[in-house]
Amino acid sequence: MKQKVSTKKKSNMKIIIAASEVVPFAKTGGLADVAGALPAFIEEEGVECVVIMPFYKMIKNGNFKVKKTGKSFDFKVGNHKLTGEFMEASLGKKNKIYFVKNDKLFDRDGLYVDEKGKDFKDNLERFVFYSRAVLEFMKLFNFKADVIHCNDWQSGLIPAYLKNNLKYDPLYKDVATVFTIHNLAYQGVFGHQEFNKTGLPKDVFSMYGIEFYGDINLLKAGLVYADVLNTVSEKYAKEIQTQEYGCGLNGVLSYRKNDLYGILNGVDYSIWSPENDTYLPKKYSLRNLAGKMDCKKKLLKEYGLKISPEKPLLGVISRLADQKGFDILLDAMEIIVELDVGFILLGTGDPIYHKRFTEIAKMYPECIGVRLAFNNALAHQIEAGCDMFLMPSQYEPCGLNQIYSLKYGNVPIVRATGGLDDTIVNFSRKTEKGNGFKFEKYSPVSLTAKILEAVNLYSEKKLWKKIVQNGMKQDFSWHVSAKKYINLYETAISKKK
Repeated sequence: MKQKVSTKKKSNMKIIIAASEVVPFAKTGGLADVAGALPAFIEEEGVECVVIMPFYKMIKNGNFKVKKTGKSFDFKVGNHKLTGEFMEASLGKKNKIYFVKNDKLFDRDGLYVDEKGKDFKDNLERFVFYSRAVLEFMKLFNFKADVIHCNDWQSGLIPAYLKNNLKYDPLYKDVATVFTIHNLAYQGVFGHQEFNKTGLPKDVFSMYGIEFYGDINLLKAGLVYADVLNTVSEKYAKEIQTQEYGCGLNGVLSYRKNDLYGILNGVDYSIWSPENDTYLPKKYSLRNLAGKMDCKKKLLKEYGLKISPEKPLLGVISRLADQKGFDILLDAMEIIVELDVGFILLGTGDPIYHKRFTEIAKMYPECIGVRLAFNNALAHQIEAGCDMFLMPSQYEPCGLNQIYSLKYGNVPIVRATGGLDDTIVNFSRKTEKGNGFKFEKYSPVSLTAKILEAVNLYSEKKLWKKIVQNGMKQDFSWHVSAKKYINLYETAISKKK
């Protein structure tokens, strides 16, 4: 369902955002960006909001001003009694973020997986503890939330507790829940023998509850028990109701289609804009694009590429995984090399792609540059210095880099799926409308055809300037998305009345 935007300011609403990762404290994906940005924008609309996340080792060892609150708690998870406490810090200028501290569970390298990429064996225990702590927060801090906004499988048990264990508790019985799916493929599936750790009634382990092919599924818990569901683009909300994209949960999602909304993630243009970006060697704008060439020359030098700055430069910033289209991109690289363009990659992921792209860079060092790392400053510089940005994803719930690229005059070339399809419109030579290039069929042939189309247009300077300007004029700011989330909170609250 589409979410209408109300211009009327809401007031006296209290929201808890439960997110397992939040920028700038910890990040593995888009969830962290949303949880870090959304609070400030809904506060502008008169909503009181706090964020709660686990207290990871990277936060403990990071340069963050975190202080004790003096609030502690304990409860049993399975057969183990666990003790925790809440820590506190500032999130942006106005918001507070609280951390659930238990060193046994969270003081380790990695958020969900170990150094070998394997899930932590006690992830169920970790996020049962976290979910129950979020609910405990309301008691300890006398914070009567109207809505708990849960995100992904790590907080999927919160709606289940509210609808089962706490349904007669006066403090919790009117609390509404919104459950946001950032990526349906990650579900938090655990063996049925661990069910007692959840503390949920036995009848919840059924096909109508959290049971999933004989196992426990925490994402399904959120889908079944939350009052309202949403995902991070309108197209993805439709796609996940199909067998192709539903990851085994399309039946549940179709059943709840009247409670399922799509809200595109917003962008914080105070951070992601070439006019404001402190990471760039030279700033530029829609009115004055001159600085973009300076950024391109600096980027070519950074990667050691020898191509002329007048040639097209293609960029990729991504997790290196099949989902992101790296299998078809790898097959397309031979043709990309023959097009007399530059290619720059930044990211980490599947070791096979590390190996193959490193090999290609060694074969073509003058035009191919690869950095297997996460580097925030370099990510900003790639957005500014490249001419085209590749996102050939198998599926993409929202995508943010294509939206960043538009603002930086870096023309996206994407597959028509999820948020990529919602945000990118094919450029028409006839009408001179459109902001990028997109293809339907998931294949290297379709990808290379669109790259060739973009490279040909690049040689026509007048038309290329037009497509760049079209993209830079667009507004995908959080102001619009935040209002939609507030309307969603109101919808969730209305279902409790």
